[in-house]
Amino acid sequence: MTRARKELVHPDTTPYYHCIGRCVRQAFLCGVDPFSGQNHEHRKGWILERLRVLQDIFAVDICAYAVMSNHYHLVVRLNPEQVEGWSENEVIERWCRLFSLPSLVVAYRDDFAQTEGERAEARQRIALWRERLGDLSWFMRGLNEHLARRANAEDRCKGRFWEGRFKSQALLDDAAVLTCMSYVDLNPIRAGIAATPEASDFTSIQQRIAELVQDRWIAENSPQPPQLIPLDSIDADPHRNVLEFATQDYLELVDWAGRAIRDEKRGAIPEHSPPILQRLQLDAAQYLRHVRRGGRHHHVSVLGHADRIQQVAQRLGRSFFKGLSQSRRLYRLRQPA
Repeated sequence: MTRARKELVHPDTTPYYHCIGRCVRQAFLCGVDPFSGQNHEHRKGWILERLRVLQDIFAVDICAYAVMSNHYHLVVRLNPEQVEGWSENEVIERWCRLFSLPSLVVAYRDDFAQTEGERAEARQRIALWRERLGDLSWFMRGLNEHLARRANAEDRCKGRFWEGRFKSQALLDDAAVLTCMSYVDLNPIRAGIAATPEASDFTSIQQRIAELVQDRWIAENSPQPPQLIPLDSIDADPHRNVLEFATQDYLELVDWAGRAIRDEKRGAIPEHSPPILQRLQLDAAQYLRHVRRGGRHHHVSVLGHADRIQQVAQRLGRSFFKGLSQSRRLYRLRQPA
């Protein structure tokens, strides 16, 4: 049974989520559609441009992304503390970038509200907008509705563009975020359309590499990409749930996993695995199995250490979450203190 989004997305549980949007009937979002022969490659740029717009409006940070031919992946981080720090005028200014303002709120903003009842109603609406500007579902709505309308207008058609509501997966700890980010960034390599991370177009790993080496060609020949959360310095990231691994560690892990995925011997595990796997207590063989297997992991609504999953289930009044057995395989057994 489909569960309400509020049961799956809760910032107090974790601010990190893996989101997937897939086109209806496997239609092509981007690239060359083999059925119609039309080239929709330019739509990949639409997604990056829209993400950049939305992250300047919502309190949602971008950790990783990959834009494929008929779907996209996002790893995002919610930032409820940022929302609470906004003034009423800032909430109004951000909201009006997406929607027109009712006359009542315009009057309140300009100090023309006549009665206390009108001012109270205006404040109530602003409070609702504040909540929505930190909400994952409203962020994804701002992305998917915009893309659907733009694509349908270009195709001169009507009807559903996405196969349903976006899928989301809660990432409960740093190891889960690392695993999911690398899974997302390895999509083009796993699909056989890129040989290396730096050649994986429209992915966050390519963007991180380009920014690291200051690749001007990629910067000048790509649409304005979204800003990615920093990995190198805790001081550069004010969020209370900072990821505790550096860019160099992450790039090494993705490069290592990418080479293993491209290896003709699918069962082969490179002899020397990156130290970050040991530091985050991830099993190297199971990690590679996870990033190789593709969409079969998306049916799991949470990813994290088994005891963390059980804590979250108990807090939300659930008897269990699907994914416990997978978690026990992926994570090494914690050593007793």
